[in-house]
Amino acid sequence: MEIDVQTEIEIEHPRLEVAAFAANPDNATIWYRNIKRVDWKSAKPLQVGSRIAFEAQFLGRTIAYTYEVKDMIAGERFVMATSEGPFPMETTYSWADSPRNGTKMSLRNRGIPSGFSKVAAPVMKSAMRRANQQDLIRLKELLEAL
Repeated sequence: MEIDVQTEIEIEHPRLEVAAFAANPDNATIWYRNIKRVDWKSAKPLQVGSRIAFEAQFLGRTIAYTYEVKDMIAGERFVMATSEGPFPMETTYSWADSPRNGTKMSLRNRGIPSGFSKVAAPVMKSAMRRANQQDLIRLKELLEAL
């Protein structure tokens, strides 16, 4: 069973600023509730091929994984993928102008679990959707307060 979770939110803040903040791994612990640590495995600045290690709490477990940046179009799209953690996963952020001079942000996680993760996929999918939505709300609150 493939897990494919997409969540969206409108943020009343300029698209380029939302994208710059959200795509910066150094900000991940600020707006992602479950991410506890970020460690750059390649030199800054962020670019395609950059590798960033994350440590997170998810469903009561500590998981560590390293993402590699696969695609970046400033202010439009940011894609990272990992073959580590509970299962290989790709995370995509996308941004577009919203009708009210703000930003429509989309956060998508997709992957194909195996082993125990495959059995737990329905629970993981639901928990991932809930966590992603809460993280987007937190990002919205942070940026709209600026």
